[in-house]
Amino acid sequence: MLIHYFMTRPLEKAIHAITQETTQISEGHFEGKVPQIGPFEFQRLAAQFNRMTGKLNESFQKLKTAEASRMELVANVSHDLRTPMASIQSFVEALQDEVIQDKITFERYLQTIRLETARLDGLIQELFKLSQLDAGGTEFSPELYHVDHLLIDGLQSLAFHLEEKKLHIETDVPDQLPPVAIMPQEMKRVLSNILHNAIRYSPIGGTIEIKAEQLSDQYVQLQIKDHGDGIEEHDCNRIFDRFYRADPSRTRASGGAGLGLAIAKSIVQLHGGSIGVESRSGHGSRFWFTLPIYTEQPKSGI
Repeated sequence: MLIHYFMTRPLEKAIHAITQETTQISEGHFEGKVPQIGPFEFQRLAAQFNRMTGKLNESFQKLKTAEASRMELVANVSHDLRTPMASIQSFVEALQDEVIQDKITFERYLQTIRLETARLDGLIQELFKLSQLDAGGTEFSPELYHVDHLLIDGLQSLAFHLEEKKLHIETDVPDQLPPVAIMPQEMKRVLSNILHNAIRYSPIGGTIEIKAEQLSDQYVQLQIKDHGDGIEEHDCNRIFDRFYRADPSRTRASGGAGLGLAIAKSIVQLHGGSIGVESRSGHGSRFWFTLPIYTEQPKSGI
């Protein structure tokens, strides 16, 4: 009996420890660990059990983070939809009640309704694009394209905004830069989103610097630097999150939904590249992203 007791006692302790831990897991606690005691087989079982609980804990933490992000997303979408809808409703009611008799004011109300409707449409389009990218609904079909053409197209589309703020553009693009393998329309969206931010936060009469360089045999990097107020360090880590605004009041006032950089990140990652920002408060911001170099004979292109 004594021999049986001393032989089975370690087994009982090991089984008891595992039983206690399974009880904790059933109650949603994954932080505990089973002590590796008893025979070698039970020690191996305890080690595997601890690895399992560690992975479960990691999975549940991701689920909690995803749920928090989902709730934040719903709240932000609701806010951004509610604001223009309330504005449209109030102006339409004023027009229906025939409160406005002055033709100039009447036209101004219609223009406001048109702008708010366009703002709603833009937000819906951005949400659709982001969900399409997340679901893998955008097929990656790159073609040969030159970086200087990409920059020219991007700057031309924003010429009015640049002239409005009297901004100067300084470019540094090497003559022998290799062509890249991109989906032009998608990458133009990335460039446009980043340039929009640079224009928005640049001082009137300021300068935006654009630089392209070959990083390696595989990638070309594009950099866009402004001389605005810059971004706080803690904001740089979240600037590419959906609906995140480094300055909520300013961005909401200027019409930004906080989706542009999130879309830019998804498109760049679809191309196999990377994107980032370097900034200090009061010293402007430098956004950069990489483009894959075209290494095959093009089927069609520019």
